[in-house]
Amino acid sequence: MLGNLKSSFFIRNLFSKLKDNKKLELIKYNKNLQNTVNVNLIDYKTYKSKYIIYETKNKGKEYYNNGILIYEGEYLNCKRHGKGKEYGSINNLIFEGEYLNGKRHGKGKEFFDNKLIFEGEYKNGERNGKGKEFSSKGFIRFEGEYLNGLRWNGKEYNKDNNIIGEIKEGKGIQHEYHYSDKRYIREGEYLIYEGEYLNGLRHGKGKEYTHDYGSKCKIIFDGEFKNGKRWTGKAYHGYQNDQFEIKDGKGFMIEEKEPIYRYEGEYLNGERNGKGKEYEYMTGRLMYEGDYLNNKRNGIGKEYHNNNKILFEGEYLNNERNGKGKEYNYNGELIFEGEYLNGKKNGKGKEYNCKGELIFEGEYLYNWRRRGKEYIKNNLEYEGEYSFNKKWTGNGYDENGNIIYKLNNGNGNIKEYDTDKGILIFEGEYLKGKRNGKGKEYNAKGKLKYEGEYLDGKRNGKGKEYNPAGKIIFDGEYLNDIKKK
Repeated sequence: MLGNLKSSFFIRNLFSKLKDNKKLELIKYNKNLQNTVNVNLIDYKTYKSKYIIYETKNKGKEYYNNGILIYEGEYLNCKRHGKGKEYGSINNLIFEGEYLNGKRHGKGKEFFDNKLIFEGEYKNGERNGKGKEFSSKGFIRFEGEYLNGLRWNGKEYNKDNNIIGEIKEGKGIQHEYHYSDKRYIREGEYLIYEGEYLNGLRHGKGKEYTHDYGSKCKIIFDGEFKNGKRWTGKAYHGYQNDQFEIKDGKGFMIEEKEPIYRYEGEYLNGERNGKGKEYEYMTGRLMYEGDYLNNKRNGIGKEYHNNNKILFEGEYLNNERNGKGKEYNYNGELIFEGEYLNGKKNGKGKEYNCKGELIFEGEYLYNWRRRGKEYIKNNLEYEGEYSFNKKWTGNGYDENGNIIYKLNNGNGNIKEYDTDKGILIFEGEYLKGKRNGKGKEYNAKGKLKYEGEYLDGKRNGKGKEYNPAGKIIFDGEYLNDIKKK
């Protein structure tokens, strides 16, 4: 049994290291060792960067690994089931209602900037059945029926409660609005489309608008749509000074997806196909340039840091890194080259430090090192297997190629290095991949700064601490890295 588990920080860090096919249950106590809470960490592959803390058997809260709350409510078999609430990235309520097998199902309400924007019925995660949309100012924007998330039958109103549009069996005239809060361009709601619909999609004559040029409502596309796609017409950009035209879904086009990105590039069949570029909507900085197929990144492309230096170059499939590629740090220095699968390092690869020196070559699985070789100042330092990037089973070498330590399932003696500076930072005993037993730590100049005992990766037991001049500044006992008085 674990001791007093004081914060979810420990849970997050432990959870992020779980294997794909394993589960782990912990017990969380308050400071008086009362009101125990079952903590069930769901397997990493299923929930990716999320975890759940259960307060009772079927009730709990769901968080991202950075500790941001994303859901609180009822569960069944580890899925959202029953009543619950969803939250955005700034802890703002975005939905409250009923769930079934992990999806919105039943009655519910949606919110934006803490204002009600929809209430109605859901099925399989989408609006289905009767519902109402609201303006941020509180009046009813649309009332009627929905089918698979689309307006299907109903009437649209303005602030004076006058009908301005009607749709029957997915066909009619409609208006779409974008909601924006003060974090973005301007706060409020803005018209982004007006025109004809068919089968619940933009189809026929219509106009698209943006609001990034002050308060003026600016047309960005005027023409015909087909099955929700721009098909024939003119696109405008830059106070309507620049014009682009597509015909029968083909040509050069600009898409503005506020507040996320802007796309400029080739169109075919009403979708991004060919060469194109994506820009960050707020700043205008280039985010990506390369090949597209059926609206997704497919082929060869490049990503960029926010300082305009290259972040990645290589192959893509269905919007994710797939195949061979290279990654660069914020200064544009190569830090990895190798193979990717579904956006993650998978297969053979090499890592480099900021000096361009090879520090690892081997195989990866889901971004983790699996087996390979580590180098320090171009000399082989370790060869063997890894567990979640930790040296696990293998041999360590000196600069002359002699074996100086061995590890077996994370147990044995080891040396740890700062791979950028190539200096020794720790040497000592390991147990299950962590510092356990006697060991020594060194500072950035290679001087001894601590020697003593460790337990579960932390200073625990007797130890000595040294200043940069080599003088003892503490000689006593530690508990979880904290000096005992």
